[in-house]
Amino acid sequence: MVDYGYVHRLKAGAPGNPIFFVFHGTGGDERQFFEFGGDLLPDATIVSPRGDVSEHGAARFFRRTGEGVYDMADLARATDKMAAFVATLAREHEASDVIGLGFSNGANILANLLIEKDLFDKAILLHPLIPFKPKDNAALEARQILITAGQRDPICPAPLTQALADYFKAQKAAVDIEWHTGGHDIRPNEIEAIKRFLG
Repeated sequence: MVDYGYVHRLKAGAPGNPIFFVFHGTGGDERQFFEFGGDLLPDATIVSPRGDVSEHGAARFFRRTGEGVYDMADLARATDKMAAFVATLAREHEASDVIGLGFSNGANILANLLIEKDLFDKAILLHPLIPFKPKDNAALEARQILITAGQRDPICPAPLTQALADYFKAQKAAVDIEWHTGGHDIRPNEIEAIKRFLG
């Protein structure tokens, strides 16, 4: 049996269809967005990994030393490990497109994969927080990215969300941003924006 490096759930679509990776938030697991991913893209291969870091029993994809303070060495480790996981499964399932969706910590690992690697054709970042200045990446040109967030999010402050959107725009990615007036919760307008984005 192949060891893919992560506990995960997978529903195989037909070869030549997209593969859709869904990444949970802190304290979630491989069940959090698995059914949601299947509802959004019923013909795709759906993959939902569980983060391999425990923070007081809550699963995460990389370590942090405080709220909004990342362990950058562990973020680099996690990004390399996840990139290998994504590339292997996309190849095995002969995927036409590689699409990602992440919420909170899951959005942050997905965002760093966009910044560091050239893997995803489309990405949906729900309430992401990137508290550092990302490096330029010319491979992001024309990548399709949706960011959704709350204007009063205490975990992911709106100025940092906007800064991330501005970064992706500066790399010439095709960026949509959807706000709501609340906090760190997913609201109906975000769901509708995701459905439009996936079209």
